[in-house]
Amino acid sequence: MDKSDVAILHHLLDNCRESDRQIGTKIGISGAAVKSRIDKMIKNQTIENFTLKIEPPVLGYNILYIVTTGQDINEILKQVELVGEPFLLVPCVGGVTVCGIVVRENVSQKIELAKSLMKDVRLLSIFEAENPGVRSDLTKTDVDIIDQLLKEPRMKIEDLAKKTKLSTKTIARSLKKLQSDEAIQFTTIYDPAKFGQYIPFAVLVWIDGNMEETLKSLKKGFSDSFLQKPFLAKNQVVLFLFSNNIFELDNITQKIRKVNGVASADLFIPKKISFPQKWVTNAIKAAKASEKLHLAYQTN
Repeated sequence: MDKSDVAILHHLLDNCRESDRQIGTKIGISGAAVKSRIDKMIKNQTIENFTLKIEPPVLGYNILYIVTTGQDINEILKQVELVGEPFLLVPCVGGVTVCGIVVRENVSQKIELAKSLMKDVRLLSIFEAENPGVRSDLTKTDVDIIDQLLKEPRMKIEDLAKKTKLSTKTIARSLKKLQSDEAIQFTTIYDPAKFGQYIPFAVLVWIDGNMEETLKSLKKGFSDSFLQKPFLAKNQVVLFLFSNNIFELDNITQKIRKVNGVASADLFIPKKISFPQKWVTNAIKAAKASEKLHLAYQTN
């Protein structure tokens, strides 16, 4: 990969529905060159697939994060599924695994249950990611469209219209709404091992100051190294970055820890990233069966 590939991936991670021409205009190359590079990244599996990342509270769920070490990922999954459904799985360098779990209710009880079930697993951390207040207003029409987009997030408007039996005008209006919704992200799954000279990494930042001001400082200081938009919770920010080498990676992490409002920052170098979709499929199925026009929004 070179700098242009990373720039293209950056845009696809933030919005995989962005056109080749739009990406090319932003990074200074032709749309045809962007398409060629995307095709190359798909062929060599740097890009594994395109996907939707939907914030679980929008579909009535809360989120727990579990950080473990020294355990096989399949064994972790077996125990995780006794508590809730996996939302995010990231095995990292050093034997650490970060796992996001969606649960319906009784979050504190689910945390205690997880601790009890995983007593043979070395838990580094377990916590609830409180929602930062991002709201959504999905209608049944939006849900029908999302149901199709889960299968192919880059599906063309004309194909979506055929699949859903909705007009192209309705599809276009809904897509515009979904793409501007902070709770829904059209994104990309990539293989961190295929970055060549670059090192993708994540920093989990705990905030003890004003979230908005701290996030502004983090963007100002480190946006040139952002691989994609940060994930936000009430008092946590996950920064996805890339560096040219291990020394630069360490330097960036140390600087993040010194930002005003940052209580602590933990570094993770992912070996694999996945967003299991079973929970979304089940939630969408339930939403489509509901008689309500709008989805109920879950708050903590």
